[in-house]
Amino acid sequence: MNQLYFRLSFNGTAARLSASFGSCILGPDIMTLFHFGNCFALAYFPYFITYKCSGLSEYNAFWRCVQAGATYLFVQLCKMLFLATFFPTWEGGAGVYDFVGEFMKATVDLADLLGLHLVMSRNAGKGEYKIMVAAMGWATAELVMSRCLPLWVGARGIEFDWKYIQMSFDSNISLVHYIAMAAVVWMFTRYDLPKSFRLPVTVLLALCVYKAFLMELFVHVFLLGSWTVLLVKAVLTGAISLCSLFLFVTLVHSN
Repeated sequence: MNQLYFRLSFNGTAARLSASFGSCILGPDIMTLFHFGNCFALAYFPYFITYKCSGLSEYNAFWRCVQAGATYLFVQLCKMLFLATFFPTWEGGAGVYDFVGEFMKATVDLADLLGLHLVMSRNAGKGEYKIMVAAMGWATAELVMSRCLPLWVGARGIEFDWKYIQMSFDSNISLVHYIAMAAVVWMFTRYDLPKSFRLPVTVLLALCVYKAFLMELFVHVFLLGSWTVLLVKAVLTGAISLCSLFLFVTLVHSN
């Protein structure tokens, strides 16, 4: 009887030691580190791949992209000061959507178009080079300023949350969005733009500026979930990008 009791006690102690040893090897810190690594790779590697595969690295355009990122920071600072001065916080009732106020706030994003045009006008070279430098610098600066800290703090948390995976996917959508926006700005500012192109290019410019406003409106009206919002944003950005690509290729080959 004593031998049986000793054997059961020994087996229980060994099981507890084995569980403790396993938790030390594959503890929550390691798992959260893996989660952060996955989110970081999903968010940042597409930017690195785009920079390498687009030919920007062959033109030594790194510092040009850094200058574009600095322009992004300056433009965002000006937008923040303008919004804080002329658009105070909405004090309406709970659940009431301030359509006019949000539309006016979205109109301030026209400054992004001016900033992209300023970056492209300061770079010499082909249109493709100007577009990619401006878009890469702009999108990378937004990625670092708006998503780096939330990923570092949130994705390393103990509890798993899908919102950081969604944030990483959203950063890839933003990269495509800014490439399309830069291409549309480049086409719009050309002096030899055909008259038949002016209307579609202007419509694309308006969609680029008010895309965030339209997404907020869809979420408020249709009560969309987070994954549905991400899907709608991806579809809308893809449609704008394909239209921009078609117009850009047609314009380049027609000259």
